[in-house]
Amino acid sequence: MNIIVCIKPVPDPQYYDKVSIDPATKRITREGIPTIINPVDKNGIEAALQLKKTYGGKVTVITMAPPNAVENLREALAMGADEAVLLSDRAFGGADTLATSYTLAKGIEKIGDYDVIFCGAESADGATAQVASQLGEWLTIPHLWNVFSLEPQDDKALHVKTKVENGSMEWAVKLPCLLGVARELNKPRFISAMGIIKAKNKPIAIWGKADLAVEDERLGLTGSPTKAGEIFTPDLKRKGEILTGTIEEMVDTVIERLRTAGINVQATTNACDCCEGGGQK
Repeated sequence: MNIIVCIKPVPDPQYYDKVSIDPATKRITREGIPTIINPVDKNGIEAALQLKKTYGGKVTVITMAPPNAVENLREALAMGADEAVLLSDRAFGGADTLATSYTLAKGIEKIGDYDVIFCGAESADGATAQVASQLGEWLTIPHLWNVFSLEPQDDKALHVKTKVENGSMEWAVKLPCLLGVARELNKPRFISAMGIIKAKNKPIAIWGKADLAVEDERLGLTGSPTKAGEIFTPDLKRKGEILTGTIEEMVDTVIERLRTAGINVQATTNACDCCEGGGQK
């Protein structure tokens, strides 16, 4: 069984305070910010490795990202993936989810011969939750999103459970298929020292626009119908204030301020042992 896992490098949460927004391009400036593998993408890697253990085959990880994403791919290889592909070209820059999924689809078509494709349900930075489904549409294969349970029926079909609003659904999906996985699916394995050593000798292919059968108008910023109207960092203003007076007076002040802010508050008066003579509770 040949399995492909799409991963995305996202800013390391430890450096979120260093992330800024370019006011001219309306894009997040990521230069100099260390990246990690999008956390839920690791659940996809783990699912792929478990299927490989059962049925054999090969696990290939793929990403569309700048050149430094080689380090993220190397981490995926250290987890146990066999091969990696980096789609990197200036022509891919500025892509929205549609252009990203198109480019990934062309990379996957070049890899060829796959049975299952795993994606994380959403990314930690953009959180659009669109790429997995769009990718399935580009490839014209069955695709399911928010998968939290996966059991192979055989090497031709999978039994899958997906999270939906107020419940879940069960599916029998034929291969080849694409699954957007949730964190509840599994617990990604830790990387061993031996895994790190082996990863150094595993192949990483780097493909640009010239290596793919793409239409230029579908790439990068040009191929992105989504346009950001405005992106900004909120100006957070906080102040501290000490209220004085009796408990009843202070509670009344807080309630009045909440109501002024448009928050519906209902106060009840109950006698209690904790306040002498009863009080607002």
